[in-house]
Amino acid sequence: MRTRELLNFESERVLHLGRAIAIVWKSGPWWTVARSSITIVKSCIPITRLYIMKLLLDTITMGFDSDDPQDAFRRITPLVIAMGLVNLASALLTSVSRLVNQYQEQVVSDRLYEIIHDKAIAVDLEHYENPAYYDILERARNQANSVPLQLLNRLEQIGGNLVQLATMGTTLLSFNWLIGGVLVIPVIPRILVRLAFVREIHAWLQRRTSTQREASYYNSLLVSENYAKEIRLFQLGELFSRRFRKLRWRLREERLQIALRRASADFFTTLISVIATWGIYAYIAYQTVQGNITVGDLVLYNQAFRKAYDALWQVLQGVAGLYDDNRYLSYLFEFLNIKPKIVDPEFPKPVPRPMQQGICFNNVYFNYPNSQREAIKNASLHLGPGEVIALVGENGSGKTTLIKLLCRLYEPTEGSVEIDGIDVRDMKVRELRQQISVIFQDYAKYHLTARENIWLGNLECPSDDERIIKAAQRSGADEVIQTLPLAYDNLLGKRFETGEELSIGQWQKVSIARAFLRDSQVIVLDEPTSALDPKAEYEVFKKFRELLEGQSAVLITHRLSTVKMADRIYVLDKGRIVECGSHDELIAMQGLYATLFETQARNYR
Repeated sequence: MRTRELLNFESERVLHLGRAIAIVWKSGPWWTVARSSITIVKSCIPITRLYIMKLLLDTITMGFDSDDPQDAFRRITPLVIAMGLVNLASALLTSVSRLVNQYQEQVVSDRLYEIIHDKAIAVDLEHYENPAYYDILERARNQANSVPLQLLNRLEQIGGNLVQLATMGTTLLSFNWLIGGVLVIPVIPRILVRLAFVREIHAWLQRRTSTQREASYYNSLLVSENYAKEIRLFQLGELFSRRFRKLRWRLREERLQIALRRASADFFTTLISVIATWGIYAYIAYQTVQGNITVGDLVLYNQAFRKAYDALWQVLQGVAGLYDDNRYLSYLFEFLNIKPKIVDPEFPKPVPRPMQQGICFNNVYFNYPNSQREAIKNASLHLGPGEVIALVGENGSGKTTLIKLLCRLYEPTEGSVEIDGIDVRDMKVRELRQQISVIFQDYAKYHLTARENIWLGNLECPSDDERIIKAAQRSGADEVIQTLPLAYDNLLGKRFETGEELSIGQWQKVSIARAFLRDSQVIVLDEPTSALDPKAEYEVFKKFRELLEGQSAVLITHRLSTVKMADRIYVLDKGRIVECGSHDELIAMQGLYATLFETQARNYR
């Protein structure tokens, strides 16, 4: 059983390597061919240079016995010219290689960003509420950009040194085949040490991912604009900085202990290599003194042995590096292998347009992943075409969760969500979401132009379309935008130059305009006016029906005075719909809604 697990593990590593090479190849096949060709040619230069040097030394040595120095010089002139040409070719190839490598690395890096972004967009929302996912994402983000580029360099290293080992090794074998054995023996313990510590370091990384993520979190608290005000007002900077330093110190000390053990092991294995290399050099020198080989041969074999040993070490180190990279690649592919659960059905049904019966929640239950608590319990509600309903209740009662189920950000545990009797799970996800405009309470602030901030609500609309201004007028954002120096072409936020910061209420109007621009049948506003004062909120809701232009709407708000205009109000409590009716009907019931309304009303008296 252990052998089978090991084989499966190793085959998976080979697949990771194959996938990484495929990414490199598809990113730029001609650049890969160019890089490989240059590597092979460059790797043949050292043996060419060495052989010319041998001939040069032997020619010079023979010239010492000649009575005609001019004749000796004429014999070495072609060799000197040949050496110069080889050096010139080496310099040229080095320059071209640097250019090709830099461009290919940039191409591969950009391609990897695309792959990571595509996967981040595709993963289900539930992963963002799972701590294990953040560990996977952290490891993938840390390695995604560097490891495939390391892989490129590693493959170049192995390929180039294999060519060099073949040329140098052939030269040595022509002298004495026993040298080949001496080449291999001292390298083996060094590689075994390298592999052992690769495993130890990766085991440590697996154990300490959450610690590293915690340190990164404190770092983000200290440098992010989102926390800058509170950190200064509550004097939290020293506390967070101290916690960051403590975590980093722990990580640094553990990594140092591993490094010290590795340095000790490396010293003893390197000592073996030094002794073996010294023996070979002594043997070659002895053969020269005995007259068995020439001075040129002495230089050739000495240099060939040193370069062959270095090449063999680089090849084995490169293979060990691939083993190392493979572990990091596993982090990247662990992220890329995440499969979304919310996918299009095999035979999708079209989204009804326009709706005839409306949206129905039928006995819906829902548990968030990795949680035993039922967020929604046996919920049933109806939203007819052109109707406005409101969802009210205390925080955590399940209001926003119902909207997430409607948009198929999650799937119900039990029950169904239907449009005109068709389960939303039978529709294409993209088509379903195109029919629903949602502005959540934690709406996004895009540091783009005011026009782009609204245009993002409907990318099918031309970015200069008049509908953008109309949507801004409907939400009240137009009044704000017209006061900016460049109006709709003004950047919002202070992240970039010329940007203008808006108040929370002004940002909220822009986000509502984004929802209005979308050509959808349903609009959902989750606490849409929470940043507005009660008077401004009243004005928005007062004209809300005419703003909808025939759309159905779902309102989620804590201010119950603003939901009187809804056709029906659904009251939620701990995931259950406990009351339903118009404002007057619910007040007459004297239930939870009446209690909440009366509590709020007292605060305004």
